[in-house]
Amino acid sequence: MLVNAGTTWSAATNGSQSAATYELASDTAVMAIGGWSSDPAPTLDQFIEYVADGEVHYYIASGQGGSPKDSQGGDSTSSAIQEWVEANFTSTTVGNSTIYDLSGYVG
Repeated sequence: MLVNAGTTWSAATNGSQSAATYELASDTAVMAIGGWSSDPAPTLDQFIEYVADGEVHYYIASGQGGSPKDSQGGDSTSSAIQEWVEANFTSTTVGNSTIYDLSGYVG
């Protein structure tokens, strides 16, 4: 799935460790939201711009029913991004992961 994304980032997910796991498994670029600990990068507005510009194909939700802060030790920025994705896109379950297809977003 990620291998054929055809975007700058095949996916985005909360936390550097999660992103690294997906990068190594797919050999594609995966955006780490929140980075290490509480790095507020990217901001919600930057993430929305990346999605609107077609630079991120998928969003892989963190945790099992918890917020990114609960499952990754992240910050309110990563929580805001996950909440925005959940409010604007439909999820699909792949294995144990909740995936959102961000392609086609027109803002």
